[in-house]
Amino acid sequence: MRGGLTQVGPTPARGTIQAAITAMTVLAALALFVSACGTGGTGARDEGPAHADAVVGATAPPSASPTGAPDRTEAVRLVKNDPAVSAEVKNELKPCAGDEYPVDVSYGHLTGGSGDDLIVNVLTCGDIVGLGSYVYREDGDGYANVFKAEEPPVYAEIDRGDLVVTNQVYEKGDPVSSPSGENVVTYRWVAGRFRKEYSWHNDYSSVVGDEPTPVPTTG
Repeated sequence: MRGGLTQVGPTPARGTIQAAITAMTVLAALALFVSACGTGGTGARDEGPAHADAVVGATAPPSASPTGAPDRTEAVRLVKNDPAVSAEVKNELKPCAGDEYPVDVSYGHLTGGSGDDLIVNVLTCGDIVGLGSYVYREDGDGYANVFKAEEPPVYAEIDRGDLVVTNQVYEKGDPVSSPSGENVVTYRWVAGRFRKEYSWHNDYSSVVGDEPTPVPTTG
């Protein structure tokens, strides 16, 4: 049970009648305690659901108050209620089995805010292909969408405080499980937005040991 119960001891008994009343009170309290714990309820939630109303780069009112980092279910709700997310991605965001949605959720400091930023990757169920990647920034009473990438296959993650977005590249005839390479872009939060810092291409067919050379970019 959340919140716990604090039991206050009875006043010392005075005589037989007082002792009997005390015993009955304790038994009644114990029965009530057992009944409450046996209901199977989870009690009040520590975290409220997140509903995003903000679009990328906008200052519209953000989602519900982030009293704690959203769990996977709340992250799904955040994406589904986000007007910046495309209809195609929302249509594909369905449970794979039971109530398990194909999303990867991670947290970290990307935008210099007081709380953790939320990174959500929406995937397909069968091939685990990234359909969309989104960054939500804690903003006042909720979360605001500050980044999106919807060119599949795409995946976003945090690397030493930067946002790294990877797009796999397929040549004609490549199976979904075997792309030919990947394009990688590193973004850094500067002056209230993500700015591209580096970009490079990894060719999966290259000899093992070859390291790509990041190319600084502006923008």
